[in-house]
Amino acid sequence: SGAKDIESMIKDLKVAAKAIKSTRPTAVNLSWGVDRVLKAVSDAFDVRGIRDIALQEARDIAEEDIETNKLIGKYGAKLLKDGDTVLTHCNAGRLACVDWGTALGVVRSAIAEGKEIKVLACETRPLNQGSRITTWELMQDKIPVTLIADSMAGWAMRQGLVNSVLVGADRITQDVVFNKIGTYTHSVLAKEHEIPFYVAAPISTFDFEGWEGSIKIEMRNPDELRFTGCEQLAPKDVQVYNPAFDATPMENVTAMITERGVFYPPILLDEVLV
Repeated sequence: SGAKDIESMIKDLKVAAKAIKSTRPTAVNLSWGVDRVLKAVSDAFDVRGIRDIALQEARDIAEEDIETNKLIGKYGAKLLKDGDTVLTHCNAGRLACVDWGTALGVVRSAIAEGKEIKVLACETRPLNQGSRITTWELMQDKIPVTLIADSMAGWAMRQGLVNSVLVGADRITQDVVFNKIGTYTHSVLAKEHEIPFYVAAPISTFDFEGWEGSIKIEMRNPDELRFTGCEQLAPKDVQVYNPAFDATPMENVTAMITERGVFYPPILLDEVLV
């Protein structure tokens, strides 16, 4: 911003904040972080102060995120047994956070404790965060990982290749967990095969005022399904339904892993905030 006075600067910040939050209407953490910075700069006395406070608050959030992820990993590692194979969806690792990760942080922490853990990473169509990012992260850390197509998850479970499902979350309301499209499918399959379905997420992901029907699910560009990169996969004029997220009912969730411990649905607000 080129604002010279505090009123103009605050106005510009609010416009920018609205634009940033609108990019991810389903996920709550981004809005939480933006709102926290806005609240912090309200104590500033001049334009320079606003800039300094905003930068420091962002740095504080980043440092806290690392500690939060390490705690999620610590509590979640207790749920994994030596020799387990964990199925993951999308990316909830250090590239999705500041460092360590939420779901992948649990895997990292379990391995740090000396357990042998393997990962089955679902590709996560249509943007392939699992195949492009999760597999790369795990291979960089020399964690055993096998890539599978999303449609293979049920068969892998039936074959006894999966001990638990471990995912992150973009928003957790009183009744559902919003996460990358395909998460709900894995939860149904896990429940059918009596496999634990764990959600690893910080407290900032919880939205106890919202319900499934009150949250807007982001719709993505239809060409994400019609093309992969420059390669056309489907007729250009075919109709496409491409939501970025889905909602997993709490009855499909075995446990929520947070920086304040492990919680088992149904979860009360007072439990989490203590």
